[in-house]
Amino acid sequence: MKLTVLLLVCGLLAINAANINLDTYPFEKEIAMVNSLPDATWTAGRQERFKGMTEEDVAVLCGVINGTYNPLPIMSIPVLKDIPAEFDARTKWARCPSIGTIQDQSNCGSCWAFGAAEAMSDRYCIHLNMSLNISAADLMECCESCGNGCEGGFPEAAWNYWTRSGICTGGLYEKSEDKSSTCKPYPLPSCEHHIVGKEPPCSKKIAKTPECTQTCHKGYTTPYKQDLHYGSVSYSLDVSVNGVQSIQTEIMTNGPVEAAFTVYSDFPTYKSGVYKRHSLDPLGGHAVKILGWGVLNGEPYWLVANSWNPDWGNKGFFLILRGHNECGIEEQITAGMPKN
Repeated sequence: MKLTVLLLVCGLLAINAANINLDTYPFEKEIAMVNSLPDATWTAGRQERFKGMTEEDVAVLCGVINGTYNPLPIMSIPVLKDIPAEFDARTKWARCPSIGTIQDQSNCGSCWAFGAAEAMSDRYCIHLNMSLNISAADLMECCESCGNGCEGGFPEAAWNYWTRSGICTGGLYEKSEDKSSTCKPYPLPSCEHHIVGKEPPCSKKIAKTPECTQTCHKGYTTPYKQDLHYGSVSYSLDVSVNGVQSIQTEIMTNGPVEAAFTVYSDFPTYKSGVYKRHSLDPLGGHAVKILGWGVLNGEPYWLVANSWNPDWGNKGFFLILRGHNECGIEEQITAGMPKN
């Protein structure tokens, strides 16, 4: 089903909400189910992040946007003839540190902004040799047409805003005493999504979207308006004919892309392997960055960067089945080109 509306998942949207024992985990049945399957291509694990939470607690981490956003122009490019079996943008453009950086949206429904800002940052390095980070915070806070900030948004609107209004530099959350390296670093601190780790657990309640301010942090010498970076063009990828090959060609030629897919109740338990949906419960939608592909134990996959910090999944990344439009991952691909 076409994801014309991004149903935001930065945690999970629970179905058939019911009270649970506070000493249990809400996804135990999914973990047991996946790990009991003899032909499972991935491994699930207990996620301490949700221990003691009710399904209502989990639901507040998500937002559903009713309505649609005007689509971007459809871009169709000739597919490459010699597409390799494996590709990793981190290796192809090793000079670009942003490609392999895993960020953290904290307890905020801003995945739509992160997927876009991360891919934009990568493309500045790839095409203009500029090592910078586009601010997911500036995009989330100031794009009124993009949706509701921490309560959800549209990937297509994010890319349109980039070309129309520009976005300043940002990046990871920075401590108060060290906010001089970018204009608007992410305002919400890192937290643990679904696991126990070195960061504090994410709050049960979704964060309030910070107010849009068109100023840079004190100590950053470039004025906000002079720090804005623009896209020259933004577009959705035409996947109607050569779906997989079109996505691969775009990534190999221009860099990582933003994708949206439907999250099911087993996905948050992902630990390793090539994810295939086994749950029947759709939880909502999530935006991520696709940066490559390959084959693992005979299973073709997309290499994807999540924004739940490096402690989640496989150091912040996950693999998902390629070539079968798993969970709609190959339907809604957005991208663009930076403006010099």
